[in-house]
Amino acid sequence: MSENVFDLYDFDKTVYPHDSETVFLFYCILHRPYLILITPWLAINLLLFFLGFGDSFKGRCFSFLRFIDGEKMAERFWEKEQKKIYPIFEPKDRKRPVVVCSASPEFFLKPICDKLKVHTLIATRMNPKTGKIIGYNCKDKQKPLRIKEALPDAKFINVYSDSLKNDIHIFELGERCFHAKKGKLEEMSLDEIRDKLK
Repeated sequence: MSENVFDLYDFDKTVYPHDSETVFLFYCILHRPYLILITPWLAINLLLFFLGFGDSFKGRCFSFLRFIDGEKMAERFWEKEQKKIYPIFEPKDRKRPVVVCSASPEFFLKPICDKLKVHTLIATRMNPKTGKIIGYNCKDKQKPLRIKEALPDAKFINVYSDSLKNDIHIFELGERCFHAKKGKLEEMSLDEIRDKLK
């Protein structure tokens, strides 16, 4: 098998049931109650980010990292949440090495990706002490750019994502496309995906 051949996965709602960075935010508030003092600020920025007002608001959502040890909290979070990872992502069932490409922060996904033997993690670069995004949020058209930067000669066989719209750019990198829905997989052709997006 060629060392440059991989399967490619999105993360949130593909191999984990929820938007993991949002769950992490609430986890941190629950375990560090003093963060409740800045929740109005966080809530406003979270709303503006989800309404599409720009990636800078995502960094502001993570400004709570200034008040905690984000890397340690990420490790503790995944110790609790690992059991929720869908069985489709089990290392024992893989035919090829795996690449994860996600908009969630790199420092946050690293503990779970290490545990689950991910070959390469490509995610949003973020300062774990301030929440500031380094470069661009790793989503949409940024994903293939970051993949090319990290693995310029990679060939992808299977590509998995829950979002046909947001991840059409990574579906285009694979030989086979799988739409992930609540831990179940539906194979679709690129033409079928494009038709659904019309």
